[in-house]
Amino acid sequence: MSRFEQSVPSPFGPLTLVADAIGVTALEWRDGRQDGTPVLRQAAVQLSEYFAGTRQDFTVPIRLTCSSFQRTVCAAMPAIPFGETRTYSDLATVLGVPAQAIGQACGGNPLPILIPCHGVLGSNGLGGYSGDGGIETKVALLRLEGAAGLLI
Repeated sequence: MSRFEQSVPSPFGPLTLVADAIGVTALEWRDGRQDGTPVLRQAAVQLSEYFAGTRQDFTVPIRLTCSSFQRTVCAAMPAIPFGETRTYSDLATVLGVPAQAIGQACGGNPLPILIPCHGVLGSNGLGGYSGDGGIETKVALLRLEGAAGLLI
């Protein structure tokens, strides 16, 4: 299957959306090509709207190419309301798995921001973040969303 890319500016530096003929498959923290397929153009517009504060969810087609467990965790994250957070333990309880497994799945999220793993926190702190800039980027994304009750 063909692989297409579109680089998008962001407050965190260039991001590259990766897609195949079906949907967006990855968001990477780097500059990339400008293939400009309709799905990539739609995703780029939605990301720009998100960064501008005018979009709270993403409707672009995605295709996860990961394990069934990773897909299950990725499906649970968009259910967290915009501007709110949950803990790894909260998701673990819902999915009936250990919290550590949730943390690992969040760290392996192929579509950060589009699938909001930044909204999943540790029970006693922020937890980790695998995107460029680590915790600082996680905090900036949470601030962008106006995440309530954060002491950050």
